[in-house]
Amino acid sequence: MAAENVPSKQARIDRIKATIRTCPDFPKPGIPFKDLMPILHNPDVFSDTIALLEEHVRETGTKVDVVAGLEARGFLFGPPLALRLNCAFVPIRKAGKLPGETVKCSYVLEYGQDTMEIQQSSVKPNQNVVIVDDLIATGGTMAGACRLVETMQANVVGCLAVVELDYLKGRDNLKYAVHSLIHY
Repeated sequence: MAAENVPSKQARIDRIKATIRTCPDFPKPGIPFKDLMPILHNPDVFSDTIALLEEHVRETGTKVDVVAGLEARGFLFGPPLALRLNCAFVPIRKAGKLPGETVKCSYVLEYGQDTMEIQQSSVKPNQNVVIVDDLIATGGTMAGACRLVETMQANVVGCLAVVELDYLKGRDNLKYAVHSLIHY
């Protein structure tokens, strides 16, 4: 596709937003769940999503060595982003899911506490890491991932999400640059 035929940034964001489904009362009454799975059903919209994340990272001018994706939906957006940025992809998973030596971090969620881990050899000191997830709500999971990367003496150079629920103020819990494509 020639550059002049690429839809504008806003047109692509609008197309992504139109694809996201809101599921009322899921997983419990009063929760308007944002279902991003329809993005994956449409190759053009999925491509737009990854392209917009890539464009943002490139616009920062920061070299990225690793894209770290948060379990589970960060695994859907992280690997194609890492391919486009020509860097490594590393999963950050719930405790007990990765083989070998791991580094763990506990973090607070709106409903309790959880622990995530990363393989010890997957990120080296001083590497630049972008952390990606599908959605930022309260920011607890993303903040925990940032602490995990810091523990490995690497540099968090950005936090990316497809959707951010602004009314939950999750970015206020993050000390790094946050970029989300869609805001509710």
